[in-house]
Amino acid sequence: VRIKGTTRAIALVTVLATVLVACGDDDDDTGTGGDTDETTTTAADGGDDGGEAEGAALTLDEECQAAKDDGVEAPEGFRVNLVTDIGRIDDGTFNQFAYEGMTAAEECFGFETSFIETVSEADYSTNISTSLSENPNVLITNGFLLATDTLAAAEANPDVDFIGIDQFQEEAPENYVFVQFREDQAGYLAGVMAASLSESGVIGVVGGREDVPPVVRLVNAYETGAQSVNPDIRVLKVYNESFTTPDKGASDAAQFIGEGADVIFGAGGQTGSGGVSAATEQGLWGVGVDQDEYFTTFNGGDAPGSEFLATSAIKRVDLAVFRNIVASMTDEFEGGMYTLEAANDGITYAPFHDADIPDDVADLLEETRQGLADGDIDTGVDPVTGLPL
Repeated sequence: VRIKGTTRAIALVTVLATVLVACGDDDDDTGTGGDTDETTTTAADGGDDGGEAEGAALTLDEECQAAKDDGVEAPEGFRVNLVTDIGRIDDGTFNQFAYEGMTAAEECFGFETSFIETVSEADYSTNISTSLSENPNVLITNGFLLATDTLAAAEANPDVDFIGIDQFQEEAPENYVFVQFREDQAGYLAGVMAASLSESGVIGVVGGREDVPPVVRLVNAYETGAQSVNPDIRVLKVYNESFTTPDKGASDAAQFIGEGADVIFGAGGQTGSGGVSAATEQGLWGVGVDQDEYFTTFNGGDAPGSEFLATSAIKRVDLAVFRNIVASMTDEFEGGMYTLEAANDGITYAPFHDADIPDDVADLLEETRQGLADGDIDTGVDPVTGLPL
């Protein structure tokens, strides 16, 4: 759904649901805020050993081919830049998915790209300005906390198309698309999976920052989804001050496991992934977030405990980036809100890969996804605030 300003909606068509991801980088060097790294890296192919989730539509390769069949080409000198939220483009979740949407479009159409990895919130405005100095046609800013600076930049640079991921504005200029996701649906799917697999009746979720609405939506809907399976289930929840502290996430998971939790959902970037890894390394179930963490956090099945990664609750950041880049190239870019949800395959779940998921659990998860898509299932969480209804 795209809403022009705050009132006009049009249907999103031909959306995608198979993940193109690259393996995470183990390098702990976080770089320097404000530095621009020119890149011509192409998106890596996702693995095919696990098949597609039931809700899958087109892959990005197929979407690329469809665009080329329609005659879409990058204008001469076309350029797309990306400013990440705090963290790196190989974080295995949120930043990486945006980067892969950009590089998939780069590989498809052959334009120039660059990115800046943000180290501190204080760098947001500077990084946007630095990126704009390269005169991009499109600038992607990734994360809720960049919304204010992105709006100011869009208003000051009407000839640049801005794609703001996880951002919201009451009003936006025609050159600024702010992308929203139904994270409550993703969290609900994760909760259904967790409660279906739990034998102890206790599950946990390691969240990111509580002042970021998408995180709150994931955390609270995880609980309501779990309660739809087991009304008496105990859900342990924690928020963190950073998305880039996997050791803290592992510590949170260890505490939950000590209280009896046998499934851990990571809803906080690398911090959440640390919690998922801590659980799976002990032979307990983990559920990833944002993209298919089997290929990132678990290195395509090479990392310890990959057989206990049950699934990942996917929000199609790559889809939002890819399709809006195409819209910019074809002069069809419209400002306003762009929403992805289960109804248009923007929210789904990853293949089970090495995990031995019982058929009845797999069937329930797919029935839940279909119910969310059809509107037959309500998450019980406000899709804006993330608070329980």
